[in-house]
Amino acid sequence: MIAQEQLSKLNGLALQIRKDILEMLFLAGSGHLGGSIGSADIFTALYFHLLRHNPLDPSWKDRDRVILSAGHLAPVLYATLARCGYFPIEEIKTLRKIGSRLQGHPSRLSGLPGVETSSGSLGQGLSIGVGMALAAKIRNQQHKIVTIHGDGELQEGQIWEAAMSAAHYELSNLIAIVDRNSLQIDGNTEDVLSLEPLKQKWQAFGWNVIQCNGNSIAEFIAAYRSIEPSLNMPSVIIANTTMGAGVAMIENDHRWHGKAPNKEEYLTFLNALQDRFDGSNAAI
Repeated sequence: MIAQEQLSKLNGLALQIRKDILEMLFLAGSGHLGGSIGSADIFTALYFHLLRHNPLDPSWKDRDRVILSAGHLAPVLYATLARCGYFPIEEIKTLRKIGSRLQGHPSRLSGLPGVETSSGSLGQGLSIGVGMALAAKIRNQQHKIVTIHGDGELQEGQIWEAAMSAAHYELSNLIAIVDRNSLQIDGNTEDVLSLEPLKQKWQAFGWNVIQCNGNSIAEFIAAYRSIEPSLNMPSVIIANTTMGAGVAMIENDHRWHGKAPNKEEYLTFLNALQDRFDGSNAAI
């Protein structure tokens, strides 16, 4: 169980990362806001509490690898990496600018520290993760491979081919995280192409399944830590989140999937974020 002082600090970091995302998208004039804001608690828990990584040595061979399969969530990845110390925080203001290392989707070729692979074409990240996890298993390496997905991305057939492979090779070092906000660019996932029963689907493919509130840092940490290293199967955390969590006027509104705020909206959203947290940085 995480100490209250530690949890308060993490919640404060998640708030700051949300503010960073708002500023980045306002300055860029484009980008994906809803999912980035909504998954800030997951990224905070991972990078500031759970993962083995070293911002001073981004290529450390024993680091846990994070594959952002849902590449459009790049703003939350960039803000988190910057707050961890991978690169100067001022650089986040260059999001989507020509020549910037912070492109609209992560690019390994940009040279940005902490980016493990290029992504953007949905559905590919789990296959990359399977390859990395299998290589680590063959070499008897102990690091974990963590892949992060949007729930609409699970409508891609390649996801389920990779899921079969992961179970077949008993990749217990592979952890997939699904940002389950039930929304995608065209609306509710269940209206576009139903995913339910999602837990049973993953179980049928041979995965260990954990469900949690992805907007509760404490719950997410507990879910991640509940994964038994001795399991001879991959694990998936279905993290139930709210798109736009923390900014009431955009929560659960799929129209903010890929929309940036104008100046008035930016200032309004910043105030809404600040009001949503109490003096102790309590969770959303």
